[in-house]
Amino acid sequence: MRKKVLIAVALLGIVLLLSGCGDINEPITAESEGFWNSYFVYPLSWIIIRIAGLFSGSFGLAIIVVTLGFRLILVPLNVKQLKSSKAMQEIQPKIKEIQEKYSSKDAKTQEKLQQEQMKLFKEHNVNPMAGCLPMFVQMPILMALYQSIMRTPGLQDGTFLWFELSQPDPFYILPIVAAAATFLQQKLTMAGASTGQGAANPQMSMMLYMMPIMIGVMSLFFPAALSLYWVVGNVFMVIQTIFIRKPFKFQQTSGGK
Repeated sequence: MRKKVLIAVALLGIVLLLSGCGDINEPITAESEGFWNSYFVYPLSWIIIRIAGLFSGSFGLAIIVVTLGFRLILVPLNVKQLKSSKAMQEIQPKIKEIQEKYSSKDAKTQEKLQQEQMKLFKEHNVNPMAGCLPMFVQMPILMALYQSIMRTPGLQDGTFLWFELSQPDPFYILPIVAAAATFLQQKLTMAGASTGQGAANPQMSMMLYMMPIMIGVMSLFFPAALSLYWVVGNVFMVIQTIFIRKPFKFQQTSGGK
């Protein structure tokens, strides 16, 4: 889980760095050169424009449709992530036992600790890095969406509901909703963890609060279209988590005991 925290921070840095790369004042067209423009920015811009045409030119609705489509494509990865998260929660007591057994900080003991943990993961078919894959896959989409917003004629000046798509939400509604939806999704994902498991893995609590804060802060400064992407995507993830993990059913069962 600690690795996930570090990866999330690194990905945030990459987004902030690469979002400013390239000339965002240059309109994106079919003639735009370069691998990034040809295979990421322009195709996404083309799809958004075509979908907007189906909704009387509403780029906001087009971004919602694109987000839902992308989330549907990611369902298999997210299901794997949720199952891996559940399995990781279940073996937390055993992980704690191993950590206590090999608590010495010398190199030989730490190497043995890593070996025992990897053996435990293999026995229970757990991939501790499975939860990071959806984040990696989303990074190119986020960066391409940002440049599509800034470089697509019409989309740059588009409005939806109360906000301009290329500007941050002036009323901070989207950042708050995006952060709240992220928190709820993280909370539902961790719903199966007992109090003892949570204590055994404090990094779980760190991610519970860190991810919503990151999403909320980014939404404050990035175009509202990206915030809309996060809101729709995270609400989708909340519904997906409820269907797959059935956290409320788990809580009722635990309460009945």
